[in-house]
Amino acid sequence: MSVAAKVGIRTIRFANAIVNTTVLIAILLLLAFAGYAVWDSNQVHQSAASVLYEIYKPTAENEGISFAQLQAINSDVFGWLTVYGTNIDYPVVQSMDNVKYINTNAMGDYSLSGAIFADHRNSRDFSDFNTIFYGHHMEKQTMFGEIGLFAERGFFNERQYGMLFYDGQEHGLELFAFLHVDAYNETIFQAGVTEPGEQREYIDEMISDAVHFREGVSVTIDDRIVLLSTCSASSTNGRDILVGRITGSIYDDPFATTEIERSTSIAVIDHLSSLFTQTPLWVVIVSMAVLGMVLIILAVVITKSFRKGTRRQIRQRGR
Repeated sequence: MSVAAKVGIRTIRFANAIVNTTVLIAILLLLAFAGYAVWDSNQVHQSAASVLYEIYKPTAENEGISFAQLQAINSDVFGWLTVYGTNIDYPVVQSMDNVKYINTNAMGDYSLSGAIFADHRNSRDFSDFNTIFYGHHMEKQTMFGEIGLFAERGFFNERQYGMLFYDGQEHGLELFAFLHVDAYNETIFQAGVTEPGEQREYIDEMISDAVHFREGVSVTIDDRIVLLSTCSASSTNGRDILVGRITGSIYDDPFATTEIERSTSIAVIDHLSSLFTQTPLWVVIVSMAVLGMVLIILAVVITKSFRKGTRRQIRQRGR
């Protein structure tokens, strides 16, 4: 073999080593980023879980003491919303605008999941004809992530009631319609409508936009309506809205679990939460170790095959 051929082989080996090292570093960086992305996503959803606020939920047993503690932490908290048969079970807040609680939770801390908040134009005593609640459409059944499920007739039919706590007592919430509207619908997103004529127009618009409207329910301008609004996954500017009305009757939760089932569920959630808190460690290590090893093995096999082919070509040229 000539000197030129030997130099060529060494040059190729050196170039291959540089390429392999660069590719390996790039892969490891991508794996690390992927691990962080998974962890970050889990953290966002975990921070939005309704179970985190459970200790503050006003009940007959604690007579609202825990809820008062939450209000002491954040004075913007003024109510509690529960939709039976879902994970929508959150404190309700209100600020001077509709921006603050997009990225602030009910504790008053920064959070991408935000909070369930009432339109700043509404009254906190729910004396308005229509009150609008906003919440993020999130995965893993957190915040208002389940609102879109009411588009399914079966899901809508099975979930008729909820609870609204304000002014120190519980109130019934009868869910009667599911709407899909444009985000720029000026009629529906007009909070606190006062004029009787506009209220009738509001009801007509609501019925017109209804995907589902519960049979036997007759809505009048004397009702106090509550709209739960979130982004829709089916259209860019679409909004999914679950509509209910406040009633004097307190409805039993048909989906309520026994204390033993509830305790077991909480224990499972706590266990899963503890696993997710370790996500930065095991996701990155496992991902990098397994995928990295597989890719390195593939790179070595391909490189060896490439080298054999190159050597064969150089030998043929040197003859």
